[in-house]
Amino acid sequence: MEKLTKKTTILLRPELHRRLTRLAEQRHTSVGDLIRTACERQYGLAGSEERMEAARALAALDLPVGSPEEMKWESVPTPQEIAL
Repeated sequence: MEKLTKKTTILLRPELHRRLTRLAEQRHTSVGDLIRTACERQYGLAGSEERMEAARALAALDLPVGSPEEMKWESVPTPQEIAL
């Protein structure tokens, strides 16, 4: 893990702070770690190893996936759907 060297102070609404504190306790981590992780996910700042791990996790899923043609057909609305 990369060494933390920069400090930022943020203000949270009391309810958000309570929710984050409970979540951090449940996950055995800190509120700061939750916020860092959320920022990395939200803004695409995850490192290459995290991206590779996410790709491996997706590849390991056993999901029903159609061919590219089937997926395109399923994702494009018909003219009748557009007219509604």
